Order: sequence, then C-alpha cells, then structure tokens
Amino acid sequence: MTTVPPSGVNLRGAVDLSSLVNRPAPAAAGAPGVAGAAGVPAGTVIPVPSLVLEGTDANFGELLELSKIVPVIVDLWAEWCEPCKTLTPVLEKLIAEFGGRLVLATVDVDSNPQLSQAFAAQSIPTVAAVIGGQPVQLFSGAVPEAQVREVFERVLELAASNGVTGSAAAADADAAVADATPVEPVEVPLPPHHQAAYDAIERGDYPAAIAEYKAALASDPRDTMAVAGLAQVSLLDRLTGKTIQAIRSEAAAAPDDVEAQLLVADLDLSGGHIDDAFDRLLTLFPKQDAAGKNLIRQRLLELFEVVGLDDPRVPPARARLAALLY
Repeated sequence: MTTVPPSGVNLRGAVDLSSLVNRPAPAAAGAPGVAGAAGVPAGTVIPVPSLVLEGTDANFGELLELSKIVPVIVDLWAEWCEPCKTLTPVLEKLIAEFGGRLVLATVDVDSNPQLSQAFAAQSIPTVAAVIGGQPVQLFSGAVPEAQVREVFERVLELAASNGVTGSAAAADADAAVADATPVEPVEVPLPPHHQAAYDAIERGDYPAAIAEYKAALASDPRDTMAVAGLAQVSLLDRLTGKTIQAIRSEAAAAPDDVEAQLLVADLDLSGGHIDDAFDRLLTLFPKQDAAGKNLIRQRLLELFEVVGLDDPRVPPARARLAALLY
C-alpha cells in the first residue's frame, strides 16, 4: 500500500507539501542531540567559504546537501536585469545580519538554464529557498528590505518546524558580506497561538494546530500568516492516513462526487501538480448545485493560500473562478 509520498514543504507557494503528510512526529527542534533533516544533529555548524555562494547547474547538488543543515536562499538573477542590481545587495546585507542561520546562493539564469527551469523562474529577479533539499518559492521582483527580512524569518520558522536548525560559519566572507555589519540574531518569539500551532504540527497533531490558527484569526481576522497556516495544515489533515490509490480510485469511480474530487485536488496540489488541482475543481464547478459550488469555491480559496497569492498560477485560476461565479 503506497501512502502519500514525502517530498517537500511549503511556505505559501512551495513546490510540494507532501513531506509533512504521514511523517512521524519529530522531537522539538533545537533540542540537544536531536537529529534534524536527514539525521543531521540539531544545531550543527558547518563551515562554508562564504555566506554568499555561487549556485550553478554543476554544484547545486552540494547546495541541496547544505540545505539539510541550514536553509539556502536562492537569488535567480541576470546581468541585464536592473531590479536584480537593487535586490541582490539587500539579500546579501540581510544574509550577513542573520549571522549564519541562512546562506545565499546566487544563480545567473543565463549561465544556468537548468536551475532557472527547475525553479520555474518566469521573471527575474526570483527568490526561492531550499530547505531540507526541497525548493520553496518565495517572491519575484525587487522587494523592500523590511519585507525581505520578514520572509527570511518565515523561512527560518518553516525550517525549524522541519528539523533544519543548523548554521553556517563563513571561513572567508566575500566583499559584499564583509562590508555589511553583522549583528547578533534576535530571536523573535512567535505569537502564542502561532507557537502552539507549530508545536502541534511538530508532534503531528494537525487538529490542534487548526484550532490554534482559528483562535489566532478570532483574535485578529487580518492575520495573514494565520490564514496561510490554517489553509496549509487543513490540507495536511485532510490527507493524513489516506493512500494515493484510494484517493484516485474513489475520484475515478465518482467523477461527480464533490468530496472525492476535492480530496484528489488536495493530493494533486500536495504533489506539486498545481494547475491540475485548480483545473479539476474549476471544471467540476458548473455541474454542481449551490451547495456543491460553495464547497468548491471555499476549497479553491484555501488552495490559493497554500500555493501563495503571488504565485503566477493563482491569478488565472482566480479569474476563472470569478467568471464562473458571476
């Protein structure tokens, strides 16, 4: 019997969420002697030539291995790209400020077409991350420093929840990093409900995490991180204990059954087949009564949050849904 396979994680726009499905509950991140990703001891410090490295088609396998110890931020840029010249110095400055908790890999897309394709870089600059060997889409375009810093904090939160808690020690920082003034990293505590949700996810208690995110939204309906967290953990909860064969067999046997199609759309999205998930539900939508349409609409809105509202695949699907509604 094949269960939903482990393969990746998401931070609103990730490639794959299924690594958190049916995984054993990990020990608390950062506990002494506790193994993190791929058996790496928590808190491991790895020496690197610099906190800013060049990522290439040839050496990216080494960076994937590095990401099992410390999250790797990936800056996809090009020489002809003017916004890149604004964003890259911001990324380098912040990497220095985070004191080895993150490493930056700069990738020239013109010289490394395989990486450009792998990260689905539809515009430049594009910034992604690799955590535990799995890619996470972050943002595109020149983003203000404060927003980049917030994204980096969220990357660290996600990394910790997946056992990637090491750091890098630069032996010879390059000029861009040396010119920055490193500061001691400041641990910013999560809001209580968010922390409780992360703790629940770590022990595999998705219903408890759902309850905590709902409590956070009851306190502040504008809490966008809680909205995204609730959508992600709800998807994980729906897939827990299910098998690929059962999900697909039930959907094939009942093509007009809304619940069966909703679940297979969850499975498609968790495996990175995002367009397939959206198309399945949007194609099913016109055939349903009012109650069925409402279920599909709500699920699509959740899946948009899981993928990330800035993902280029979301606006076309959202426009198609709007056309069906109105």
